[in-house]
Amino acid sequence: MHDLKELRANPELFKAGLARRRSSCDIDAILLLDKQLRDIIAVMDQKRRERNELSKKVGQLKQAGQETEQIQAEVRALGEVLKTGEEEESRLQSQIRQLMLEIPILPGAITPIGADARENVEIRLWGKKPELDFEPVDHLTFAETLGILDFTRGGRITGSGFPVWVGMGARLERALLNFMLDLHTQEHGYKEMMTPFIANRDTLTASGQLPHLENDMYRIDKDDLFLIPTSETTLVSIHRDETLSSGQLPIKYTAYSPCFRREAGSWGKDTRGFQRTHQFNKVEMVRFEKPENSYKALEELVGHAEDVLRRLDLHYRVLQLCSGDLPFQGAACYDLEVWAPANGGRWLETSSCSNCEDFQARRANIRYRPAGGGKVEYVHTLNGSGLATSRVLVALLETCQTAEGAFAVPPVLRPYMGGITQISASK
Repeated sequence: MHDLKELRANPELFKAGLARRRSSCDIDAILLLDKQLRDIIAVMDQKRRERNELSKKVGQLKQAGQETEQIQAEVRALGEVLKTGEEEESRLQSQIRQLMLEIPILPGAITPIGADARENVEIRLWGKKPELDFEPVDHLTFAETLGILDFTRGGRITGSGFPVWVGMGARLERALLNFMLDLHTQEHGYKEMMTPFIANRDTLTASGQLPHLENDMYRIDKDDLFLIPTSETTLVSIHRDETLSSGQLPIKYTAYSPCFRREAGSWGKDTRGFQRTHQFNKVEMVRFEKPENSYKALEELVGHAEDVLRRLDLHYRVLQLCSGDLPFQGAACYDLEVWAPANGGRWLETSSCSNCEDFQARRANIRYRPAGGGKVEYVHTLNGSGLATSRVLVALLETCQTAEGAFAVPPVLRPYMGGITQISASK
């Protein structure tokens, strides 16, 4: 969330930043409401002074034994005016806050300007496209042939987009999650957390998913709670409304969670198999950093996500997102796309790593006190998938096929699968 004072002082800066993002937020409408609010507050302050003076005069007249009825009537009339004004003040404050919550973060200084995903910049490429001496089949056909994935029964249980992993498929999914959590906690320095999979409105507002993504989320109407779209939402709120000490930073958390997304605006897009589902598993990384360190931390965060793909020996690329393709809360963002070779091959996003600067911290009221004193400042927050299993498994299932129709388990996952080296079709 932005500082209204900064918006008021630098409206053209905000308009230029939002234009780079291709955002339609109306800064002038907010400023108009802000002026109306400040005008009302000024009038209300004057009316309160008048009421206080009249109330004081009533006391003096009573002490002198004089008539006070007319002045008391004026005091009551001012009270009604103040009541009406306070209601209008509250309405305007609520309206301004709602509009402010809908303004995305402005692009950071390192973010290239561009209109949409076509203008994202490839930063680096790792590995080579897998060279198979046979034509690989797509992940869904292969997994169903192996008997490790069942979308049909998942659809019967819940609906389309909810898979059931079966036997060795379930073990493979669990192995991948445990491998990633161990890597991030034992080698990358993150503390593992286990947070709720359901969150309240304040939590999702703090991290930036609400209000703009409400239609893409699963909501429990009776309690006004939401199934989380990512554990980023809950990890950010661990320190909501806290003032940290300088010595506590940086803080690095990682967590597994299922992720639930209605994908309301994605009908017909990459819907086959695991490319886009309503429920998937993900290991998330979230960091709380001092502002001067956050962009160095972003590069490190991206490196930690890349490490997962390198150890799985998957071909991938890193893209720097342009201003028109940034996530709502990201001032700068890198996407990791993994290569899936079946059907001619395609790139699949498997991680998105963002520096949210102080945007989430303002919404969540997370600050820190610099060493040696000084003014309390907002922390910078960063987040990154480390990784989502769904599209990693698409790439693995299509890359690690053998000519005999088995799945060759990547070496780093074998210890998590009891030493199993391949998965063959189950009987």
